Amino acid sequence: MNWSQLFSSSIGKKLLMALTGIFLVIFLVVHCYVNANVFFENPQLNFNLAAHFMGTNILIRISEIGLFAGFIVHIVQGYRLELQNWSKRKSRYAVTAGNKTSKWYSRSMALLGTLILLFLIVHLVHFWVPSRFGGLLPFVHEGHEYHDLYAQMRNVFAEPWVLALYLLGCFSLSWHLLHGIQSAAQTMGWTNKNYFPMIKNVGIVFSIVVPLIFALMPIHMHFDLKTIPGALTLLF
Repeated sequence: MNWSQLFSSSIGKKLLMALTGIFLVIFLVVHCYVNANVFFENPQLNFNLAAHFMGTNILIRISEIGLFAGFIVHIVQGYRLELQNWSKRKSRYAVTAGNKTSKWYSRSMALLGTLILLFLIVHLVHFWVPSRFGGLLPFVHEGHEYHDLYAQMRNVFAEPWVLALYLLGCFSLSWHLLHGIQSAAQTMGWTNKNYFPMIKNVGIVFSIVVPLIFALMPIHMHFDLKTIPGALTLLF
């Protein structure tokens, strides 16, 4: 398959969706681990140090470029596939079969993806833009000054509409992952009967646990819940 086919053929589009999706899943794991600092003792210190490491490490900053590229490719190819599938469904079927042939979330990937995209834009405005271009309060630790992203989170998640938006984003992410992980495994050819059920089960657990942790973070901040004894220090 040449580069032209990779971006234009149906198989190429699905392959790009799968590869960028896997890359974004890895990002979710790292982001989730950093966010988990807010649940434990010394959340302001541990979260700010972890966020500082993520924002200043040269390798992570370089991978950030790949991350943005991955998001763009994933979004564009997702919409292209949805338009292609919609065109086929419109020309072949007068009445949809509904859940008899597919789950509602597999037929709603474009809608779920759009909700996640809107959530991502708001998230970037709230945190990435201020951390890169200024506007955050300073946090001083052992004579060094850091961005106080923890204080920014407390201010942002104090707003009920922001909390509701983030919870909607996490809900959409959960269903998007539920279908996306299984679809990516099938596209990559990981369908052997000996291990595909394991991949499917891991995907189900991942699509529940990771979005749940992301959802609990703004809830924890909004209601100012107590931290759990025993620090989750990343030691960056």
